[in-house]
Order: sequence, then structure tokens, then C-alpha cells
Amino acid sequence: MEETNLFWNDQSGDRLREWMGIDRETFYTTDLIAQIPMDFYYPGKGKTGDLPPRKGFAEKFHPRLLNEMPELATIVLIGNYAQKYYLGKRRQSNLTETVRHYQDYLPKYFPLVHPSPLNRRWLQKNPWFEEDVVPVFRTMIQDYLTENRE
Repeated sequence: MEETNLFWNDQSGDRLREWMGIDRETFYTTDLIAQIPMDFYYPGKGKTGDLPPRKGFAEKFHPRLLNEMPELATIVLIGNYAQKYYLGKRRQSNLTETVRHYQDYLPKYFPLVHPSPLNRRWLQKNPWFEEDVVPVFRTMIQDYLTENRE
């Protein structure tokens, strides 16, 4: 990301675009998809994954950014940090259960597991995700893009 200034410009992004059913060009050029990270600075690696975003960043900047998108249809919550911030106490007991119960948060939010290659094991242990959740997610994205294209 830092070399190209593009979010999701890695294997995680490739998998996310696959889940969405769109190509790189659409992902980066349409004004129908916005990307707001939980922080604009990569905090580095921790023992079990990435370190958390800086405290207070989302609270300070997300409301301002979302205010600029009044026609926002759905916020896709990728990973535990986003789900914790946006869903708070409404989350299930863990990320797996929150993603499994994604319908409970629609249409405002769609929680997903992070598409990182490091989550390969999680995906193998939870085949329902790619069998049941990803098709719904892809259809939602495709329908939105089709309905809102100029």
C-alpha cells in the first residue's frame, strides 16, 4: 500500500475483489465504492496478526468522512477492529459468530472476516463462509453497482 498509495493492493485485496465479483479497475475507479481504513497508518505486525489501529483515530475521522457520503448504502466491516468499532455491544461473542449472523446487521452493515492469506485456516475451518456468505455479499455488490451505474 505504501509504495502505490492504494488500499487493498495485495493478496488480501485480490481475495476481497474476488468475493465482491469485481476487477481491480472497477474497485479503484468507480465512485460507487469508498474505502475507509480504521487508521491511515499501518501499525505493524503483532504476535497473532496486525497491531490494532491507533486509539481515537476512527472516532475523530470516520464521522467526518461518512458525513461526506450521505447516500452510503452499506458499510462493509472487514475484520474484528471494524466490527468492534461499528457494532460495539451488538456484536456476537466472537468474529466467527458475528460474520455467521451477518443478516442481523443488514442493510447498514455487512461484517466479513479479513481476506488476508493469514486467514486461510479460518476459511478452511468455516466453509459455510465461502458457501453461504460470500455469494450473498457478491450479489449485494453486483446489484448495487448495476442499479447505480451511470
